[in-house]
Amino acid sequence: MALKYLITGATGGLGKQVLNYFVANVPFAEFAAASSNASNESIFADRGIAFRHVNYDDPQSLDTGLRDVENLLFVSMSGMHRQEQHARLIGAAKKSGVKHVWYTSLAFGGLQNDSKAPVMQDHLYTEQLLHGSGLTYTSIREGVYAECFTIFLDWYPERTGSIVLPADGEVAFTSRAELGEATARIMIRGGYENQTILFTAEETITAAELVDLMNKTTGREIKLDLVSRGEYLRSWMNDPRGKPKEHFEMIASSWDEIARGGLQRTHPLMREILGRAPTKPRDFVTNLLKEDKDYVFIY
Repeated sequence: MALKYLITGATGGLGKQVLNYFVANVPFAEFAAASSNASNESIFADRGIAFRHVNYDDPQSLDTGLRDVENLLFVSMSGMHRQEQHARLIGAAKKSGVKHVWYTSLAFGGLQNDSKAPVMQDHLYTEQLLHGSGLTYTSIREGVYAECFTIFLDWYPERTGSIVLPADGEVAFTSRAELGEATARIMIRGGYENQTILFTAEETITAAELVDLMNKTTGREIKLDLVSRGEYLRSWMNDPRGKPKEHFEMIASSWDEIARGGLQRTHPLMREILGRAPTKPRDFVTNLLKEDKDYVFIY
């Protein structure tokens, strides 16, 4: 019997939000949750949700887990071996006859394919694989999670005085819960075959504006210091947290792209799919900080 929807990454931040929408709106017989960890089956069984073991590093689990699936939510992996993992899953999806692959990509570069952000390169590679695979697919470039704003600012509650960054620019920070809902809705709605689409909030916010918002909401007196890229990268040597140099290189490369407008692009599609306006970045961050003035994103 065919399974209409399979949701990979169902224990992760985005996949969990997609699954929640299915649980509330779709008959349980039509969908299943998937995880790379077979022991997670009990988490879903307790809720009456069907489960499949899908591990991107385990070809056998891909062969069995993707069998008779019509719509596959392909949640992207993280880590050094993402390209190999994604290629393996795409090959298995084709072998298993998956009807439509819905891939969770990233919004660096908007709808263009020229982003230089290191974090975007594996997504561009995966989109190219999907395009050449013969599978029907939709690549959903998801806006950067608004919940992650503290990562981009490299801010933590113990920090006083200044936030130091190598650049500033506009970012269409987008609620992860709303991205999950929109992703679920578009899978159920269907269409957008062999297209790349963009889900974002409809407004942007800068680092300077975020710092100002933090001060107004929490009563702090933080300043934003913009320094040269070289000076920023050298700051790892005096970091009180002991973060490695790679941490600062990752943040610097993100701001390189942001300063070029790489996360500035917004799009009305998410409003159309949700049936309402996405939460504005300013409103989302304000609400987070009102609930917890020491909020930081936890991976």
